[in-house]
Amino acid sequence: MHNQEQESCVQNAEAQRMKIIRTLNDQLRCEGKGGQLFITRGICDLKAGIAPLILRAVAEFDDFTQGNDPYREHDFGSLTFDGHKVFWKIDYYDKLMQFGSPDPSDPDVTSRVLTVFLASEY
Repeated sequence: MHNQEQESCVQNAEAQRMKIIRTLNDQLRCEGKGGQLFITRGICDLKAGIAPLILRAVAEFDDFTQGNDPYREHDFGSLTFDGHKVFWKIDYYDKLMQFGSPDPSDPDVTSRVLTVFLASEY
């Protein structure tokens, strides 16, 4: 195989890996499947009934750009809801939740965690 062909194969494999990660992240964020969801005290302390609406806004978020999603993994976003700047982030851990995942594209070795929090809590 020539260098150019090898490079193309590597790029295709990486693009496929990113697509799998993105799909798994979207599944957690949009459907609540394939991981754990945490909301912070700041979100909980907002007026009654707003937390579920924020979670819906996170699930519906689709403003991914090169600037806020450079690796195209859909693992972070920010939005403003009811005057509150909200961030959400997906992290990848090993199955024991002690270290980073060895391969975020493999759900058999990855525990996904979606955290939703106020920007002021960052």
